[in-house]
Order: sequence, then C-alpha cells, then structure tokens
Amino acid sequence: MDYSKEVKTWEDLNVGDVARFAKTITDADVVIWCGLSGDMNPMHLDKEFSKDTRFGDIIVPGIYVLGFISAAITKLAVGNIYAQQNIRFTKPVYVGDTVTAEVTTLEKLEKKRMLRLATKCYNQKDEVVLDGEALLYIQK
Repeated sequence: MDYSKEVKTWEDLNVGDVARFAKTITDADVVIWCGLSGDMNPMHLDKEFSKDTRFGDIIVPGIYVLGFISAAITKLAVGNIYAQQNIRFTKPVYVGDTVTAEVTTLEKLEKKRMLRLATKCYNQKDEVVLDGEALLYIQK
C-alpha cells in the first residue's frame, strides 16, 4: 500500500496540532486484551472478585487505555515513531465507558527531530482518566 500522501513530515507538524481517538469499551475488548497480553488480573475479568474492591466492578486495564494514545498519535503524525511515554492513571475506566484520547503538540525539538506531546484520555463525563507526555520521533 502507498502511504506517501498520508505520512506526516517535520514541516507538516506544528505546535498546537491536536488529534483524537475515541472508543466505547466492551466486555469483549477487555477479555481479548487480557488474553493477548496475558494480564489475568481478576480486577479486569472477575465481577465477583472486583465487586468488593474500592472500584466496585471490573476495571479496564490501564495499558489497554494507553493504547488509545497510540491511535491518536497515529492520527496526528502517521508514519512516525512513538518513542517515549510518561503516564499517570488518574481515574478507573469501566466497561461501557467511552474514552477519548487526545494528543497535543507542545514543542518541536529540532535537534532530535522529535515532538513533545501532551497526552490525555477522558471518559464520557469529561473526567481525565489518564494524563502524561510523550515523545514522537519524526522520520522525514
């Protein structure tokens, strides 16, 4: 497949650029993710176990939600390399939540040809569930 018209170059990207990715999380998403990743924490899979915890129900794996940041980064700058992430999980995410990942270009690091990005995920109540910063290496 020819991606030449979609790949973002250094010149195409600017401070203030924003991209988003949204998805409503299903039971199947969580089960598939846990199976693929090997994360069999009962907090993610067992309603009986999780109902008596401080969360009161199954919570979605944080790393699964972090993957939505990767999807938003791809929308921002397809064809480039996600190089680094610092992250803080601020609220639990539950099956049925609609999560929107948002990335914003904060800075262009000329010498390294990298973008510094603000990374956030919000639930349907507009609460921040994940917050951090990333670096993105721009190839061309």
